[in-house]
Amino acid sequence: MTTQLPLAVTMGEPAGVGGELSVKAWLRRAEGTRPFFVLDDPARLEAIAGRLGVSAPVKEIVRPSDAGNIFASALPVLPVRLRTAVHAGRPDPANAPATIESIERAVSLALGGEVAGVVTNPIQKKTLQDAGFRHPGHTEFLAELASRAVAKQVDVAMMLACPELRVVPVTIHVSLAEAARSLTSEAIVRIGRITAAGLKALFGIAAPRLAVAGLNPHAGEQGAMGDEESRIIVPAIDTLRKDGIQVRGPAPADTLFHPAARATYDAAICMYHDQALIPIKTINFSGGVNVTLGLPFVRTSPDHGTALDIAGTGRADETSLLAALAMANDMARRRGV
Repeated sequence: MTTQLPLAVTMGEPAGVGGELSVKAWLRRAEGTRPFFVLDDPARLEAIAGRLGVSAPVKEIVRPSDAGNIFASALPVLPVRLRTAVHAGRPDPANAPATIESIERAVSLALGGEVAGVVTNPIQKKTLQDAGFRHPGHTEFLAELASRAVAKQVDVAMMLACPELRVVPVTIHVSLAEAARSLTSEAIVRIGRITAAGLKALFGIAAPRLAVAGLNPHAGEQGAMGDEESRIIVPAIDTLRKDGIQVRGPAPADTLFHPAARATYDAAICMYHDQALIPIKTINFSGGVNVTLGLPFVRTSPDHGTALDIAGTGRADETSLLAALAMANDMARRRGV
């Protein structure tokens, strides 16, 4: 029995690997692991355990505080009922409301102090958008839910983290052409400030060191390959330094991620999605964690998608979910939860 606040794990895309990951993560629980529960359809999780051929009893709970009492012997589930049958690998917009409900309830519980943090299983953005979801992804939706709850704008950033590297992209889910067009000094400053604050609050780093990547090859090579570095990135770095933040750059992206370079900073600010995600997924594909900085609660997620191609096969790798649970636990402890 434990009085430790549990973590809330969301359903994710029902036709993806999220349910399998949740079951496998529970099977790999260890003595002293912070309890977690899943906001999901109990019948779906029971069916997944049956297909996997594993002993993973599923027990419905009424409130998060019930999770600690049963975590050692059963996977606690706070029920979120699916609207229609699930076919692995084939998302159905009819089940989008359940996916969204799972996220909304988890956030509500976090804001209400009933859980230590939220760990989200991967969603299929296109399926949700086909059902009327108007957000590019998890990060933006979580920011809106938090802003609505606290009645003011909550400014967030997406960090990808593993033991070897932390990266934060300035632009995220836009085309490469749009990323270059939309890049501004103000956006870089905003991300830099959120990152420095997040490193202090969530990672316990008293004096964060930031490295800022250039946009162009060789960081523009003094204007020979573009002027965004001198025109946009350098002024942003100057502003961050005036804030008292330790920051260097703009650095050529092709020399920023080798081991010796990584030892000189606590997080790299990258100009676009792939500039951030390619190095971290190359360095530690299975152990990467998605962290939302700036929220009034802890939120982590596996750093991969719904893996529809292997859903239902039993081949899903729970390593990233376990890393997300462990990181959420560490962050919650630093927040005194």
